Amino acid sequence: MHHSETPVSNFLRTIIENDLSADRFEGKRWAGVPGPAAVQEKGAKDPARIRTRFPPEPNGYLHIGHAKSIIINFGLARDYGGLCHLRFDDTNPEKEDQEYVDTIQDSVKWLGFDWENKDKNYCNLYFASDYFEYMYEFAIALIKNGDAYIDQQSPEEMRQTRGTLTEPGIDSPWRNRPIEESLTLFQEMREGKHPNGSMALRAKINMQSPNINMRDPVIYRIRHASHHRTGDKWSIYPMYTYAHPIEDALEGITHSFCTLEFEDQRPFYDWLLAKLSELGLLRHPLPHQYEFSRLNIKHIVTSKRKLLQLVNEGFVNGWDDPRMPTIVGLRRRGYTPASLRLFVERLGVSKSDSHIDYSVLEQALRDDLDPIAPRAVAVLDPIKLVITNLPEDYEEACFAPINPHQPEAGRREFPLTRELWIERDDFREDPPKKYFRLFPGNTVRLKYAYVVRCTGFVKNEQGKVTEVHVEYIPDTKSGTPGSDSVKVKGNITWVSTKYAVPATVNLYDRLFTDPAPDSGDKNFLDYLNPNSLTQVQAWLEPGIDTTAGHQWQFERLGYFIADPDSTKEKPIINRSVTLRDSWV
Repeated sequence: MHHSETPVSNFLRTIIENDLSADRFEGKRWAGVPGPAAVQEKGAKDPARIRTRFPPEPNGYLHIGHAKSIIINFGLARDYGGLCHLRFDDTNPEKEDQEYVDTIQDSVKWLGFDWENKDKNYCNLYFASDYFEYMYEFAIALIKNGDAYIDQQSPEEMRQTRGTLTEPGIDSPWRNRPIEESLTLFQEMREGKHPNGSMALRAKINMQSPNINMRDPVIYRIRHASHHRTGDKWSIYPMYTYAHPIEDALEGITHSFCTLEFEDQRPFYDWLLAKLSELGLLRHPLPHQYEFSRLNIKHIVTSKRKLLQLVNEGFVNGWDDPRMPTIVGLRRRGYTPASLRLFVERLGVSKSDSHIDYSVLEQALRDDLDPIAPRAVAVLDPIKLVITNLPEDYEEACFAPINPHQPEAGRREFPLTRELWIERDDFREDPPKKYFRLFPGNTVRLKYAYVVRCTGFVKNEQGKVTEVHVEYIPDTKSGTPGSDSVKVKGNITWVSTKYAVPATVNLYDRLFTDPAPDSGDKNFLDYLNPNSLTQVQAWLEPGIDTTAGHQWQFERLGYFIADPDSTKEKPIINRSVTLRDSWV
């Protein structure tokens, strides 16, 4: 990986280093009781010094916030000789789909991480649904121990008796029902004998707790729904807050890293694991949850519900629209795995929430691409330039480096002809102060070619300039001894009208005009940027390969990538980022 920055120490690294130096996991056997994690590693000498996990729910496409979590969890496991599990938290069958499982796996691999090693015979890919039987048995053990009960209040009644941040909750009338009764009802729930919402299994902790999450949280609910992996086998599904610590324990996770909004859930995480280990169902040392700040970037939304709404209601063209903060969208826009890793490295890891400027993400991409991207010329808003003192059929080869940082990459060749396309912005009839490009009487250099003097222009009936006329000054060609004989302040890019390649170019801007479009009571849809996509018909340098995935720096304009739908015959090019920070 080029120009990788040395990992900066952070509090998560400090925790891991302290645990390793204290030999906290020396006696740890890497499995549950017996633990599905053991099964896939038969015969594998377990090399892991630590275990982390990335646990997405397969109910949508991953976004930039998940990228941070992937890079942290897989990155720390790699740096400390550990393993990271990819685990799908598929406990919510109505919203989940195999399509999401596939795209999540693809995104993790694209970012440069893997959960399997064929040489060492392990595959750390897990699903919460692998453990449904364990979770059910553990729930029965909790009921038998007087730590869980079946509540028959409606979901609405439960909400009302839960209390508030300032008032304690009220005990459910079913809280002290006989253990045998709860066991029977729980069995019937599993068998599908009760309708959705008619009853739920709750942990029996403390309705007076100052932490709302400890007021007898629901751990199982009835859902008559087909699951994308287990089909119709189950009519009850565990809650995420119950499932997650059990998965961590069964897989021998040492460090369960999650974002700050789970901090209030940690007491329940610890309570549940402590109870199950007291009952002899889990081994020590138990996993520990640590929280870091989530990634908030200005001018985007990352709520899966809101992203789904943008897709479903046609505000964007699918999950991989290059304006979306999804990993597939960023990829289509031209972001590279290295640029996202660099971005996350630069942000560091902290406990305090902050809102990052979008320009920090863009700068990471520029810094990644500048040393490696081949250069090319494009004209996005063309106006014709005629060199009046050249003959009609004139052609002369000009040369430019493929990449100025890599002389060994060689040079590209393109012809100078009498008629050229230049950017409309490179000519002004009445120039403002400090304008060094073309205006009547001024001289500029045609980049990689000659110095030219502006002699006039042509307007159409609407008064719009359609043609700029210049004369070239002989013996001033770039790279020849006479190139310095005429001093100019302006340098403009161009392509020959005869040889230029026509292309559709998508110019993307931020999707929302407001830095925090979904904060407070705002309706994020009110802040959609009407100019988030501008499509232009552009002209590209001849010889350019416009098949999907090619990336360039278009000189003076920014970094661009050929869209997945782009072909040689019909080029479609997406602007990834401008050359300089244009966010004001």
